[in-house]
Amino acid sequence: MLPTHQLPLVVVGAGPIGLAAAAHAIERGLPTVVLEQGEVGEAVLGWGHVRLFSPWSELVDAAARRLLEAAGWAAPDPDAVPDGRGWVREYLAPLARVLVDAGVDLRTGARVEGVAREGRDLLVAGGREDVPFAVHLVTGAGHEETLRAAAVVDCSGTAGRPNPLGADGWPVPGERAHADAVTYAVPDVEDPAVVARLAGAHVVVAGAGASAQNALVALGRLATAHPGSRVTWLLRRGDTARAFGGGEADELENRGRLGEAARSVAGSEVVTTVTGFRTAALEQADDGRLSLVSLDGARVGDVDHVVAVTGFRPDHSWLEQVHLDLDPELGCPRGLAEEIHPAHHSCGTVAPHGAAMLRQPEGALYLAGMKSYGCAPSFLALTGFEQVRSIVAEVAGDHEAAASVELVLPETGVCGAAPAFDGAPAAFCCAPSVPAGEPDLVQLGATRG
Repeated sequence: MLPTHQLPLVVVGAGPIGLAAAAHAIERGLPTVVLEQGEVGEAVLGWGHVRLFSPWSELVDAAARRLLEAAGWAAPDPDAVPDGRGWVREYLAPLARVLVDAGVDLRTGARVEGVAREGRDLLVAGGREDVPFAVHLVTGAGHEETLRAAAVVDCSGTAGRPNPLGADGWPVPGERAHADAVTYAVPDVEDPAVVARLAGAHVVVAGAGASAQNALVALGRLATAHPGSRVTWLLRRGDTARAFGGGEADELENRGRLGEAARSVAGSEVVTTVTGFRTAALEQADDGRLSLVSLDGARVGDVDHVVAVTGFRPDHSWLEQVHLDLDPELGCPRGLAEEIHPAHHSCGTVAPHGAAMLRQPEGALYLAGMKSYGCAPSFLALTGFEQVRSIVAEVAGDHEAAASVELVLPETGVCGAAPAFDGAPAAFCCAPSVPAGEPDLVQLGATRG
């Protein structure tokens, strides 16, 4: 059914991808409601001190740009690279204002608690697409409301659900009890309160992705300014061979630079690297300091603080009354899994995909943005912008535009799966594996799909 004022398009999440979806909807004349449990760009503000990989030229959706420029917005330098706060301040906040002026019903402080088909729970199979969606929400004041919708685009992201320390995906014994000594984000070493806590301390960083790289670089700066600070870096994998990305081969220059900066810090005297460490417990000694214990009994002691940056996972709990088809490992749309699974794929190329792949069996329900990648890393804003362009075209009935999906992403400069925990060689996703002892070959500009 085509969205109307009585049955609008509902977008969940007022981040970069949710607001892009609303921009495309406004251009197509679709009545739209955007629901955000916090403030505009709240998830981005959670890591607002961290600089993005992408320049401004890749951080502004095309429809959003057209709306903003028509309202007199001056675009930032396309080659500059903002931090998260700058992205919100200079783009998302102005875009939200323009969308409201254009007629979007943008509601902040509105938490979606559930989505269903009106009058039909999950077990009622007949006639589901003949009735609208029922979107159950709660405001910050505790007011409950059910909003009827013709279509729903879930752009709620994954930032609110960080993975725990436990190598098996569950919090380890002691992790909850010592929650005040564990953070799940890159520390802001420009924040006086953070500096007061971590300066001169022994900080453990657990994780191997971009957030871990950012944490190492930040804590390296802290240690330089505050002698006596030290860092232990824990990796579940058996080595650091691919932990720093593609360096100069990375087509995102700032992503490559981050990896090289992290490599430099990891090799400095302030960092001790421990590989093959799968955390099984977090214990407190008599002096109040902590120890991390691995499955094989190895210990890292005299710890003051833990930075656990081990990824994120999607929250599907509020979608339990609609029909989903998700990959059982990643929690992403099933058809997308092979393209993004870190066990099989790392080079950054992803086949163009839009509404057809992201649409759920419920019909007129789509997962987009970070949520569409489930637990997989390396999502880029460019991907989300193209996703919602295609989705909104389909919702508007323009199936030709929805099917015409184009997506060209910058490659990481690393071609292959994540290294196995137990020493098995990593497979290559775009080129034959290289025999042991020979240098790795990096394939650039690979064509996929």
